[in-house]
Amino acid sequence: MDTRKNHQPDGAELDPPHGVVGRIASYIDAVRGTHASEPARQAAFRAVLDLLGAAAAGIGDPGPTAVRNTVRNTMAAGSVPIWFSGASSSVIGAAWANSAAASALDLDDGHRMARGHPGAAVIPTAFAIATETNAALEDIISAIVIGYEVGVTIGAARTTYGNTGTWSSYAVVATAAALRGTSHDVMAHALAIAGESAPNQLFLSAPAPRIPDPEGSAVKEGIPWSVVTGLVALELAEAGHTGPRNILDSVRHYSFPDELTLEASQHICNTYFKLYACCRHVHAPLDALLQILEQHDITAGDIDAIEVETTSGALRITNKVCPTNLIDVQYSIPYCLALAATAGAQALLPLTDEALRQDGVTALARKVKLSLNPAFDARFPAETLARVTIIVGDQRLTSEVVTPRGEATNPLSWAELEAKFEAATRMVATEAQQRLVLGAMDDARAGNLTALTASLAEVTLRPGPTVVNARPERRVHVR
Repeated sequence: MDTRKNHQPDGAELDPPHGVVGRIASYIDAVRGTHASEPARQAAFRAVLDLLGAAAAGIGDPGPTAVRNTVRNTMAAGSVPIWFSGASSSVIGAAWANSAAASALDLDDGHRMARGHPGAAVIPTAFAIATETNAALEDIISAIVIGYEVGVTIGAARTTYGNTGTWSSYAVVATAAALRGTSHDVMAHALAIAGESAPNQLFLSAPAPRIPDPEGSAVKEGIPWSVVTGLVALELAEAGHTGPRNILDSVRHYSFPDELTLEASQHICNTYFKLYACCRHVHAPLDALLQILEQHDITAGDIDAIEVETTSGALRITNKVCPTNLIDVQYSIPYCLALAATAGAQALLPLTDEALRQDGVTALARKVKLSLNPAFDARFPAETLARVTIIVGDQRLTSEVVTPRGEATNPLSWAELEAKFEAATRMVATEAQQRLVLGAMDDARAGNLTALTASLAEVTLRPGPTVVNARPERRVHVR
């Protein structure tokens, strides 16, 4: 265990619990080291499997590649694995690189209440710190549950929308502090430092209309940098640095219930998983479109227009019909619908540069019209509903009201998550490598962490323009 955890400036005394930050620190202190409930435990394993698939699929993306190169040049050496790369770094360097790969393709999990993506911050942190502390499997699982609970609670309490990076640094501190056994007062300061130092995301989090619309970039929601911020905040607090511990008591920025309770099984059990490499706002329209195409045997060339009824959240993403990079694609309902109609849903699992070179996609995207449905919006963000109408000649073919597949109310099974892993990683992993990682996850669920730890360090993927695993894709069906 790290001896820095109880460091205080000479002569200083531990401060009493302090506001909301103090209550969160007390929660972490109370539940760390205890086994998560079985529902939360299983939810954590599903989250880990899902995130490893997202990280493997994103390994060759320019953003994560740049982060790995920067880690090599700027971070201390260490033995913490940078997943699927054959390289290693310090705790902060590896967690940063792994978070970057996991969040690059927008395949990482999300949570309705926080309107963001806790897993890409929490899980890389947990595994990096576990290497440092030699943590047992159940302690890692407990820390992941804690990280989701703290991150989602704070994200959901924001009075204005903020991208994930604006609140996920709190989740990082909670996860790392749980595994390090950090003292209450140091945790409180670390949480405060992390919250005040987190990526501000002012441009990308701004409400519509945003003039100009943000250019798609590898910065995205700032999740990887929030991992760096959170881990550095904990280091600083352990060294005696202080933060404004009343930060979460700001009524301008946060609205917590008077009786704040954190339950160590609530939020992670309500995580959703994605089946397309794009923003969650795109998923319900995609499912609705695919429903109509399958029912009526329509091809892209048949379509005269597509009408999408959706929520205000879906209207605030950039929705470019002529994207110049894959991040723009990830945030465009018109382009993703046109891509799926033209090349099939498999073109979005994973998303590759080929998506920008498909003939006719932009022309079809220009035929997509988005509109706000007030009834749908009244149920947002608890639900993200959509209804799609395809116009073919004089026919108007309308879908049911659709919720995206993979919601917590209709969760993906373990087999469906395995199928997603195989589909998402087929461009970078051999069949043998896929079996190795999936088998290691089965071992972990049975209580043995050894194979998973080894696979993260030893499986080296070779991203490239060609398909490594050319087996027929297993379709992911959801009951």
